[in-house]
Amino acid sequence: MTQGWNAQDIPDQSGRTAVVTGANSGIGLVTARELARRGARVVLACRSEARGRAAEERIRGEVPDAQVEFRPLDLADLASVRDFAAKLPYERLDLLINNAGVMALPFGRTADGFERQFGVNHLGHFALTGLLLPRLRAAGAARVVSVSSGMHALSNIDIRDLNSERHYRRWIAYGRSKSANLLFIHELARRLRAAGSDVVAAAAHPGYAATNLQTQAVRMEGRRRAERIVELGNRIMAQPAEAGALPTLFAATAPGVRPDSFTGPSLMMWRGSPATSWRAGWTLNDVAGERLWSASERLTGIAYEAV
Repeated sequence: MTQGWNAQDIPDQSGRTAVVTGANSGIGLVTARELARRGARVVLACRSEARGRAAEERIRGEVPDAQVEFRPLDLADLASVRDFAAKLPYERLDLLINNAGVMALPFGRTADGFERQFGVNHLGHFALTGLLLPRLRAAGAARVVSVSSGMHALSNIDIRDLNSERHYRRWIAYGRSKSANLLFIHELARRLRAAGSDVVAAAAHPGYAATNLQTQAVRMEGRRRAERIVELGNRIMAQPAEAGALPTLFAATAPGVRPDSFTGPSLMMWRGSPATSWRAGWTLNDVAGERLWSASERLTGIAYEAV
């Protein structure tokens, strides 16, 4: 347990380059801002240009000397993922924060035909990490941090039905996508270790943090009363995004973070200082990790180099 660890404990990040997906709001915005505050050059990888530009200006307003730049990335479209990686001008990358995600949405498909939660939360980030891995390896002591959720406990992945085509239940699909995040990190860490790489792959989760993720689904469905109830719950029970971002920031920057670790809030996985978090046993299964990896390479058309 890392009693009292907070954003002031982030080591100096000067000279380091970070990519943060979904950096226009919530935990992603706080993560990007605090990395920039400590001297990192931060790429805000966001789907919406308007929201991405607004986040860029907001961070500069709060951190006047921040090195931040918006670049478009739509994780629901593999062509966009490839375009982002191809146009990223930096030969070395020190931090990749796979933060963006969707939660409990009505059934929908990505541009490539994948179930939306699995496609955005897992496959988009799998593709992005694979395309950027050579730059991470070039940096030395780089880190990949994927943001999962305590809600991964809702369900293991179903390797026979990764796109939930047989039966779709939104919360089960969300849990599967978050289990996929953890299985991905488990397998990536194993492969990096076998390849002798010093890149660290780790995972984190925010506990219950007040962000727009909770209201996303009900807003899409026009359920105004439900949206107000969720917003009230956020105000009463959730910790602020600043606190929710701490496990991600810890996994990305704290000394001694172990490969395949899972960091979350210390108090019942809900709130508090970053600490080692419980995870379901199925997210540590080597066979399942290999199967998910093979399926992800086949679905995305992206094979990792040298791991």
